Amino acid sequence: MPKIKTHSSTKKRISVTGTGKFKKNVANRAHKLTGKSSKRKMALKQSSYVDSANKKAVKKLLPYQ
Repeated sequence: MPKIKTHSSTKKRISVTGTGKFKKNVANRAHKLTGKSSKRKMALKQSSYVDSANKKAVKKLLPYQ
């Protein structure tokens, strides 16, 4: 049985914590920041975790993590 390839863009964007959770950065922080409030921009700086609905899909993209 051949090895499964890891999805390259996913491995650059998502990291796995010690407890097995998938850690990611929040989107919408790249441009058009003038229309967003300071409070919202501060919240977007924080990293978050992949929710349970998408966890199975991410596990497929990162088979050896």
